[in-house]
Amino acid sequence: MSGKDPLMVQVAQHVEDLDRATTFYTETLGLPLIARFGPLVFVDLGGTRLLLEEAAPPALLYLRVDGLDQQIEHLKHAGVEIVSAPHDIFTDTEGLFGGHWTVESQAFIRDSEGNLLGLVGHRS
Repeated sequence: MSGKDPLMVQVAQHVEDLDRATTFYTETLGLPLIARFGPLVFVDLGGTRLLLEEAAPPALLYLRVDGLDQQIEHLKHAGVEIVSAPHDIFTDTEGLFGGHWTVESQAFIRDSEGNLLGLVGHRS
């Protein structure tokens, strides 16, 4: 395995409606579109490619977001299904996960295709 490059290069997510899913991930979530090649759409997840494709199996993605509570309010107003409101998951007082944070909170939503999507926020 290479040293400096990210280990995760790409993750695929199943979609039923490619146009609808592309709009959800790029406009609703605000992620940058990399490219579209026929039935394949690539979105940038901060250096990891998200492949949206009808033939892909479902995946459970966890996306780090700033201001988790505010993001959930924004998504709620956009009509996104909130499955689970933000709640604290873990307190990392020993730096086990190597972040510059102490508390990890998570919330869960459904994307435009019905896939469960985890949103993760960190705070000191």
